[in-house]
Amino acid sequence: MPFVFCDGRVRMAGIVVNGEPRDLHGVPLHTNALDFLRGCGLTGAKEGCAEGECGACAVMVARPAPDGSDATEWTAINSCLVPAASLDGQEVVTSEGLSPMSGRAPEDLHPVQHEMAVRGGSQCGYCTPGFVCSMAAEFYRSGRAATNGSGPRDHYHGDNGFDLHAISGNLCRCTGYRPIKDAAFALGFPAADDELASRRTTTAPAPAVTQLHDGEAAFLRPGGLAAALQLLHDHEDAVVVAGSTDWGVEVNLRGRRAGLVVAVDRLPELRAFSASEAEVRIGAALTLTEIERRLKGRLPLLAAMMPQFASPLIRNGATLGGNLGTGSPIGDAPPVLLALEASVVLASVDGGRTVPLADYFTGYRESVRRPGELITEVVVPLPAAGLTAFHKIAKRAFDDISSVAVGFAIDVRDGADGPVVQKARIGLGGVAATPIRAWATEAALEGRPWTEETVDAAADVMGGEGTPISDQRASADFRTAMLSQSLRKLWFESGAEVTS
Repeated sequence: MPFVFCDGRVRMAGIVVNGEPRDLHGVPLHTNALDFLRGCGLTGAKEGCAEGECGACAVMVARPAPDGSDATEWTAINSCLVPAASLDGQEVVTSEGLSPMSGRAPEDLHPVQHEMAVRGGSQCGYCTPGFVCSMAAEFYRSGRAATNGSGPRDHYHGDNGFDLHAISGNLCRCTGYRPIKDAAFALGFPAADDELASRRTTTAPAPAVTQLHDGEAAFLRPGGLAAALQLLHDHEDAVVVAGSTDWGVEVNLRGRRAGLVVAVDRLPELRAFSASEAEVRIGAALTLTEIERRLKGRLPLLAAMMPQFASPLIRNGATLGGNLGTGSPIGDAPPVLLALEASVVLASVDGGRTVPLADYFTGYRESVRRPGELITEVVVPLPAAGLTAFHKIAKRAFDDISSVAVGFAIDVRDGADGPVVQKARIGLGGVAATPIRAWATEAALEGRPWTEETVDAAADVMGGEGTPISDQRASADFRTAMLSQSLRKLWFESGAEVTS
């Protein structure tokens, strides 16, 4: 569909798929990338869950390297969640495109496909193309190197540098994971003539300013923040999307539709990152993967949350702005950011304001954000507390939704009679209509000796925080018990060796 730029130039909206341009003309705007690709005859990717949990729909996209360099990184995402329109101007590789784009004939197998085949990594094959794309993204990850036995020696890391967490968002129900793991750990490295490997040395596609209409709805990606804010001012009912990891579920499972979708995922003003001695400022449209790479351990509490936040497929698209914007009481990021005393920067055509996150949530999926306002940054003050931890209680270790989530940030200092809690900040999720601070528990800790007796007393207080309910994930009694036990767990894991 033609789009007229401000300078009069015209281009056709489309996606480069496996090296071939694909036109978006006539594609209904609620169509996700998975259905678009399957409509093109690329049926390797499948719909398993339609909510980003199974990974059967995984494909690779060419994205800027998460470390902020000019290089490209092949990034695996859930194609069932993102609108096809959001990939306008981008490059996508599906499982069908791996072999010919790697300098091989279409009938030849890519190294990942070969290893999956010879090691019995596929039975029914439904999930296999998704596994292959996630594994290929790790196969091409810059910095992956053979450890020759000197690297991490555990279940999750191979001597070839392959991190098995890369496929933690891909589920299989018939093959069993051991042969898939064997295939991953048997992989070598890209050949010298591998086109996908060579592609990493050049820049990723620039953000495409997009204006698509299908007669019933519109999808707009403005070129800058000012234009985005004007759109939100003029259309208060517009849906804002970044990674679409929440909105995609609404579209797929609940049949939600919007008259106007405004994409902010590539706005330069929302993708900044800076760190000083006083604070860390995180752009609201940076993906969690990008944030993790750029933080480089500066915020241990946020780093502890990252591996437990959904899966790499989700983290490669999800943003803090989106996570906070949805206002979900069971999101993993809010408890952590509450413990870190973070603030959010809100912008509109009338100007900007900064709101402490502790004052941001007002009710179930409600906040102080006004119509027309957009989250542009998350600000975390420094220095961070000396003792931090993130406890996520869920049915699975990875790729699951929290029943209870707790973020701890506690400063313990040497006192005349031993360690004393100077400051305590605790964020809670899953125990109220909103993410909350554990104010009473913080008060029960501050100024008191860091001892088991203090922790036991404060744990009893913590069990009374919030208003937990019973639902399909957990009972109210279980959530209450987990709150108390979480603080006790922190004590036993840290002991008294936390002074700074």
